[in-house]
Amino acid sequence: AVVARFGSTIQARQAVQPPPPAVAIDIDNFRFGVVSLDIAAGTTVTWTNRDDIPHTVASATKIFKAPPLDTGETFSYTFKDGGSFEYFCSMHPRMTGRIVVR
Repeated sequence: AVVARFGSTIQARQAVQPPPPAVAIDIDNFRFGVVSLDIAAGTTVTWTNRDDIPHTVASATKIFKAPPLDTGETFSYTFKDGGSFEYFCSMHPRMTGRIVVR
């Protein structure tokens, strides 16, 4: 906190923190809208199913897995550590993507 003194009054102001970065990926027509993505650590990625059938988002290394997402439903995951993260739809394994966290 930043403390400022005005006359006999002391005011404390909280430092304004920017919101964490966020990225959106649509699922449509049996594919992920972004196949490969580079992001900073701390970024939250949100997948939204825009298709008319259910899909999942599952990490190849089992770090995260969404339940089946119906049309309009979302799943979010915050990538805190660096690395390369392959993911796929467990219902349609040919649907794949990759997140690289720097």
